[in-house]
Amino acid sequence: MTDTQTRRPPAPHAAERARTIAARHGSAALLPQSGSRTSPLFHHVHPCGTTILLLADEHPLVGQLWQTPRSEVTAMLEIADQAPIALREPVRGLLWLTGWVTALDDREAREEVLAVADVRPDHRLLDVGHGASVLRLTPASMVIADAEGTSSIRPEQFASAAPDPFCGNEDHWLRHLEAAHRDVVGQLARHLPEELRDGHVRPLGLDRFGLRLRVEAECDDHDVRIAFSKPVSTPQELAAELRRLMGCPFLSQR
Repeated sequence: MTDTQTRRPPAPHAAERARTIAARHGSAALLPQSGSRTSPLFHHVHPCGTTILLLADEHPLVGQLWQTPRSEVTAMLEIADQAPIALREPVRGLLWLTGWVTALDDREAREEVLAVADVRPDHRLLDVGHGASVLRLTPASMVIADAEGTSSIRPEQFASAAPDPFCGNEDHWLRHLEAAHRDVVGQLARHLPEELRDGHVRPLGLDRFGLRLRVEAECDDHDVRIAFSKPVSTPQELAAELRRLMGCPFLSQR
């Protein structure tokens, strides 16, 4: 093979992909070093990587942390990146944050809840002090696994990256494409390797570097990235690239 044949399409850096998964607030599971896997009532990852977790007051981990003031436990938080459409295998990627979990006292909990509510209002925050306790995960390491590969990320790399500029609108766009514009998906399929074109082609993802398609074949699934001619950062630039790929006029208005 030539270098051109083996070169992968450009994609966001691992730290940017990790920030995007964190910003999507997907389903999460907390795995303490000693204890069982549990789903937090709520979680929020700050830009620095520090993560706020809500657990029920009666959860064993909360009791364990309050046995000794300022105690901490080692734990890993797993955050799943779920596709916005119904797929046979809906998880597009996983982000793992490993570090130390501590319980916050009443004053610290209030401050954290107010800080989170400023950027992400959520009714579950109202449960703090009324059946829910606030924990803080301070990460020492991060790992992302998705179709681009598996990568370790240092907390400072995570903090210096930014989520993809389109992650807030991606769900809506992909659902619209899947529900109302199967003809456009068919046009996109022309960019796939010939051996994959007979599978069920689904819109999987969109970022500033390109589109991702999921091909559901009879026995396996394949994720394929279709690159834009250049990275984009505005809806106007995105519309131009989509028109170039698909020749679909309705996208110029999104």
